[in-house]
Amino acid sequence: MENTKLLRLLRTFQREELTTLIQFVKSPYFNNRKEAVVLMEILAKALQESRKFPTRAQVFRQVFGKDAYDDHRLRMAMSFLYQLSWQFMAVHHFLHKKELFHYQVARGFRERRLFSDASRALQIAQVEQARHPFRDASFFEEQYQVALEQYRNQAEISQAQAIDLSVLSDQLDHAFLARKFWQACFMLSYQRIHNTQYDFGLLEVLIQYVAARPALLETPAIGLYYHCYLTLTNPSKHIHFQQFKALLLHNGSCFTPVELRDIYVLAINFCIRQYNAGNNEYLQEQYDFYKIGLENGYFITEGILSHYTYQNAATIGLVMNQLTWVEEIVHRYQPNLSAAHREGVFYFNLARLEYKRNHLDKALVHLQKAEYKDILLNLAAKTLQIKIFYALEEFDLLESHLQAFRVFLDRKKMISYHRENYLNTVIFMQKIIKTNLKNKQDVAALRAEITQTTAVAERDWLLAQL
Repeated sequence: MENTKLLRLLRTFQREELTTLIQFVKSPYFNNRKEAVVLMEILAKALQESRKFPTRAQVFRQVFGKDAYDDHRLRMAMSFLYQLSWQFMAVHHFLHKKELFHYQVARGFRERRLFSDASRALQIAQVEQARHPFRDASFFEEQYQVALEQYRNQAEISQAQAIDLSVLSDQLDHAFLARKFWQACFMLSYQRIHNTQYDFGLLEVLIQYVAARPALLETPAIGLYYHCYLTLTNPSKHIHFQQFKALLLHNGSCFTPVELRDIYVLAINFCIRQYNAGNNEYLQEQYDFYKIGLENGYFITEGILSHYTYQNAATIGLVMNQLTWVEEIVHRYQPNLSAAHREGVFYFNLARLEYKRNHLDKALVHLQKAEYKDILLNLAAKTLQIKIFYALEEFDLLESHLQAFRVFLDRKKMISYHRENYLNTVIFMQKIIKTNLKNKQDVAALRAEITQTTAVAERDWLLAQL
């Protein structure tokens, strides 16, 4: 029972949702199979009381009584309950989207030619829309749908009366532009990550259209993504980034937390690319985005913070020498890391922090407190140990560590790209130890070799030791 798709779904439900789901399953409108009700009650009780789930045989006996065990019969009951849970999610979402609910009610009234009732339902839908906390692309799409339904209803009431369609046209423009620029930004991001190419369709025409109508940019759902796209495609024009950032900081409340997380990731990735290209002016911007995103919980989904985000935020804080802030976030967000990465990432970042503070012994202790299951984190931890042993002038320990590191890399054939980077780091560190650093000619030759080698992790640090 433990690993079935039904239980994977039910585990995502809150206690109150499970109670409502039981009522849903008991409704004869949706279900007339008694075994589904009994099965739902069994599973919900185990979930709500955090008890171990009964075996398949035990469940079958509770659901079907003294009948001979039939696994196919049990699977069919579970499959049916799984489909009922789908229906519940759809109905639950529909009923809680009041503007969508009243829009559909109005549509039903119009199709039954009850036009005055449809008008009242549409008025309620508009009131509910106005109360909606966000002004994202979805809001404008739903607003257009309500306006379109209003037009259809009005056309049925007074077919001879002229109707001003300009408002409907403007709302369609807002909905389409907001969604198109949103889509373009994420297509561009996906295109770069996966090394593919997309046809952006009407986008260039729309950019020209909006540029000639700057009033449209005052709508955050349009203006933010318009400037975001131009930032990503024209990084040298700093004005677009500044306008994008201003709209994001001043209009964040227009977007859902999930969408804000995605926007902040777009902004941060842009800053990272600029930094990697040698443009240091975006370091502060990157730090600001991480700080604001963490403070407002944008990077946390269902209580979980990605260990990559945690790691990268600490990295930019160390680069910016914001050590107090790094210490704060490393401790504050440790509980939000997934269990698989919590210990390793936490101690590794504490080690990096103490290394930055030149507390080398403390850094070494932190590194030795955890097992690093993530291969890249393991490589980074071993590299930090190299730096610490070298700074402490523990050359025997360093030599032993380098040899062990080399054996480790030889065994990890699947990480070919990273393996080459770190293997060259080990080789060059061994050469630095054996080189007479007072001999300018030997130092110059080694410096040239490090510089000319394509794949070297920690190249700048190695060069700084010569």
